[in-house]
Order: sequence, then structure tokens, then C-alpha cells
Amino acid sequence: MKRRELLTGMMATPLMAGSLVQRKRGSHVKLALNAYSFNKPLMNGSMKLAEVIDFCAENELEGVDLTGYYFPGYPKVPTDEFIYGIKRHAWMNGVTIGGTGVRNDFALPSAAERVEQIRLVKDWVDVAVKLGGNMVRVFSGKAVPKGYSFDQVLEWMVPAFQDCSEYAAEKGILLGMQHHDDFLKTAAETIRLVDAVKSDWFTVILDVGSLRQGDPYAEIEKLLPYASNWQVKEHVWYGTKKVEIDLPRLRKIVDKIGYRGFMPIEALGEGDPKEVVKAFLGQVRQAFA
Repeated sequence: MKRRELLTGMMATPLMAGSLVQRKRGSHVKLALNAYSFNKPLMNGSMKLAEVIDFCAENELEGVDLTGYYFPGYPKVPTDEFIYGIKRHAWMNGVTIGGTGVRNDFALPSAAERVEQIRLVKDWVDVAVKLGGNMVRVFSGKAVPKGYSFDQVLEWMVPAFQDCSEYAAEKGILLGMQHHDDFLKTAAETIRLVDAVKSDWFTVILDVGSLRQGDPYAEIEKLLPYASNWQVKEHVWYGTKKVEIDLPRLRKIVDKIGYRGFMPIEALGEGDPKEVVKAFLGQVRQAFA
């Protein structure tokens, strides 16, 4: 695609056909957990993925997002024996594995390095299939590289995501793009990327803690029609000011716009991670009762 044609498509209205998530009206939320809530114990080896599933079962969380970083050998694909063992353990405990996730970067100037990142995403799409999941969480990129513009990076990024989305569609797996206050900082930038990729299999993971330009709740409301999953965190940000999340206000937005599906929480407060997650989970349950 020629540069002018690509940029014209990127600047089109956010309401282009195929960009919004198609679902029945109304809201029905199923609470889940993002494994990153236990990042420290998972990374230092004092906790295993099976124990995250056990925690979900003990606390009646319906689903779990098993981030790829915590699988042995990441970024390499784990053995089928390990994948199927985790899959069986989750099923036997009544916990749905929503999917997994990788930390790709499509803002790299090197085309060869971007090809490696595309392979990373595709490899973990295959893992998601074996897990019985439905989604792979992906990122845009860490930042606009020095000497380049936002538009130039989009020229690299859009074809990369289109390639990955086509592969994911063939496998029946959604790509959930988590805006992370890195390359993508606003709802408008995120929607612009989603519209440019133009795939029903490329959606948004709504990260409430990474919308730091303006009113985070207004940004959440803009992104919700494009979202197929969440990361609900303990805080939102007004610029550099961190504020405890207003869960009843979030509930009102969900009821206003509509959302059906899993809503993973990610609790990262100080203290025993299990107690931190339990405390936040109690607040979320109360707000979404």
C-alpha cells in the first residue's frame, strides 16, 4: 500500500465498519485475573502458574490470563506437556484460560527485528490454541524511536499487525492490543491504529491505568466500544497524579456503553500479593454486584 493511501486510511473516522466490537446490547461481566498481579513471585520462582489457577479457584474467579512471561523458557514456546498440563489443571478447577500474552515491539526501526517480533506473536497464537484460550495480548511498541515520527512508525506497525491478525484469524484467536502509555498514549491514537488494521480479530484490551492524557474515564468511555477484554487496576492517572479508581463510576460507563465478557483485574499494591488481590477483588465485586 502506498504511503499516502495508508495514512489516508489511518486518518479516517473512528466509526469505520469493522472497527467496533460487535456484541449484543447490555452488559454481563465475568471477573478474571491477570497473572501479572503475581509478577514478583512468578518471576522469582516462589509461585507457579498452577498456583495462580488455584488462587482463582479458591476465590471464585471465573477466568485467568496466563501471561507468556511466566511460562518456562519464554520467549520460546513451552513444551506441549507443560501447556496441556496447565490446560488440564485449569479445567479441573473450573477456571477458564482466556489466553496468554507477549511483550512485542513493532516500533523498532529495523525491519528484520520487526519480522522477529511478528514470529513471536504468531508462536504464542499457537500456544493460545493449545491452551484452549481465545486471545493473545499484544502491545504496539515502547516509544517513537529518535529521529522518526508517530506517522512513520504507524507505517511499519499496521502491516505487522495485519500479518499477525490474519494468522490469528486462521487459528480462531483474537489479538488484544493493550495500549500502555508507551507508543500509544491516548484513546484517539489507539482507535486510529485499530481502524487502520481493519480486522475483526484485532481488538483493544482496555487498560484503565494507562490512560494518562486528560480525563481517564472519558478515555475509557471512548475505548470501550473497541474493547474485547480489560485490565482493571487499582488506580487511574490524571497526568502524573495517581488516583484510586472509582469503581462505581467505571460500572456506570460499562452499563451505559455495554460490555459482555471477562473483566480481568490486575492488582499491584504493596504487601502480600494474595492479600492485595483479594482486597481489590472484593471492591470490584461490590461495584459490579
